[in-house]
Amino acid sequence: MSKGKRDTYTSEFKFKVAIEAMSGDKTLTQLASEYHVHPSQITKWKEQLKGSASAVFGSPSRRKKKETITEASLMEKVGRLTVEVDWLKKNVGTGDKSRRIELLRGETMEENLSFRRKCELLEVSPSTVYSRRQMRIGRRNEEDIELARKIEDIYLRRPFYGSRRMAQEISRQGTPVNRKRVQRLMQKMGLVGVAPGPKTSKPHPQHKKYPYLLKDVKITRPNQVWSCDITYIPTRFGFLYLVAVIDWYSRRILACRLSNTMDVAFCTEALEEALGKFAPPEIFNTDQGAQFTSDAFIGILEAHGIAISMDGKGRAFDNIFIERFWRNVKYEWLKLHSYDNIRELRAELKEYIDFYNFKRIHESLGYKTPEEVYSMSA
Repeated sequence: MSKGKRDTYTSEFKFKVAIEAMSGDKTLTQLASEYHVHPSQITKWKEQLKGSASAVFGSPSRRKKKETITEASLMEKVGRLTVEVDWLKKNVGTGDKSRRIELLRGETMEENLSFRRKCELLEVSPSTVYSRRQMRIGRRNEEDIELARKIEDIYLRRPFYGSRRMAQEISRQGTPVNRKRVQRLMQKMGLVGVAPGPKTSKPHPQHKKYPYLLKDVKITRPNQVWSCDITYIPTRFGFLYLVAVIDWYSRRILACRLSNTMDVAFCTEALEEALGKFAPPEIFNTDQGAQFTSDAFIGILEAHGIAISMDGKGRAFDNIFIERFWRNVKYEWLKLHSYDNIRELRAELKEYIDFYNFKRIHESLGYKTPEEVYSMSA
């Protein structure tokens, strides 16, 4: 069966979906299910809109050109009808409606024959097919969220497990799972088995790499070293991503942002918020992720005269302070609550960050709060 043409979307449709993605009120999973668009396509539209606003999708024509009936256009119509007739001959005898729906669910696109047109030919509503597809997506998403929690529980105890041993461990616990599925989720969660080697980080091949500046450096004061990292937040309606900026000395969270995509913008927004509220650090440390090596992120640091430090291969514990914060977020907040929507989750996250900074005492800080340590020494 030949591969069909890609779906085409209007400028208005792209703009609408991108705006919803930028609002952050829905996860990519929710948007993809609602608009029947692949999540990666939504991410692309969101990034394009952030870069060039609505003009990136062009100006739709206000007038449709009148179709001229020519010999060429007639031949095109004949060809289209031929494709439809051939497809009907192969599939019209498939039986009752439920069988036709199953056919459409698993069918690939014929050349010049759209999914909507197939539905018309088989007298099946596209919404019926979509609703069943959404049910499958929903069940699959719930299973992925539960599996992600199991992966995280094991990873926190055994961070040296890669996808192979992780899959074996989960299977031994009574949940059979293949390695590819575990590998896909670990990549989505940003988890890599802790072991020196060439795959401990994946920098963008065209981005500049910066040296690690913190070897044997003693951290003695606030704003000496800041760090930034991204983690995933599993919810029943899909995955979200959280970026935070932390002061190494006091453990204070200086800024954070929640996003439904792993783009550069929410990282630069968090960085700019931190720099707008606090004195800039002497050194800023991150891993070599593409968000942190991007021109936009590096440009902000350079504009403030901040020395840039990046974790190298085999330095998996260099961001240990923010990794501990991620653990606190998930065990002290996320696992104790459930949320109906992203707005509610975002509001509760802000409350937890305030608690962490102003009320939660730390043994490593002499039973003081991060804010007390930061304010006393800053």
